[in-house]
Amino acid sequence: MKKHSFLLFVIATVVSFHSFSQRNVKDSIIGTPWLAGHYGLNWTQGDLADRFGALNHIGFLAGYKTNQNWFWGVDANFIFGNKIKVPDILAGLRDSNGNITDQNGDIVTVGLYARGFNVNLAFGKLFPVLSPNINSGILVHGGIGYLAYKIRLDTPNNVIPQVELDYRKGYDRLTSGLCLHQFVGYSFMATKGFVNFYGGFYFQEGFTKNRRTIFFDTPDVPVSTKTRLDVQMGLKIGWNIPIYRRLPKDYYVD
Repeated sequence: MKKHSFLLFVIATVVSFHSFSQRNVKDSIIGTPWLAGHYGLNWTQGDLADRFGALNHIGFLAGYKTNQNWFWGVDANFIFGNKIKVPDILAGLRDSNGNITDQNGDIVTVGLYARGFNVNLAFGKLFPVLSPNINSGILVHGGIGYLAYKIRLDTPNNVIPQVELDYRKGYDRLTSGLCLHQFVGYSFMATKGFVNFYGGFYFQEGFTKNRRTIFFDTPDVPVSTKTRLDVQMGLKIGWNIPIYRRLPKDYYVD
């Protein structure tokens, strides 16, 4: 499967490179589908900062740039991090020495990680400013989407009855809701070749709610039903693969 995926990537890249040589990217605005992979590093603000530190985004974008440099698309991201700020949610499972034991009485370590995803609809425009051609320049887009995240409890090769199966839901702080995003950056489309990338500043505002009715580490404290403001801001960079239709060949008759 991995070999097939890599082969498809190589083919798409070669096709993109070949197509570039047939088009006047420098002087003509080209309408083209966009496929891109990207990475983002985001710092948390608002209510989200009470739970997590910096978060990573790895994802892809699929969209279309019109022949008037408007852009629309969909991007999806897997969110992950290892900085948990919530006070020790497993304190109730620790013995007098601060250890957690599994069903065999062995001392174990439980890993806690941030995990989540978002899916966004995006709409914006490319402005050919400070660019080598009119298909490159300042890219601005924004949109609406869906955000979900939780704390992942990792217990590899160990069984801890108190956090297995549905019991994990009492600790994971599952949260979800609608979100908005904004991106301001630079998109470069090579006049020749296949060096096509973008990068810039990314902002996201999540209007989310807790999806659990009880937290096992604080069972006497009612879970808030208020809307949370989960903010992320940071940097995003991506590699773009435009896909062009093959130009018809010209035939000449003497």
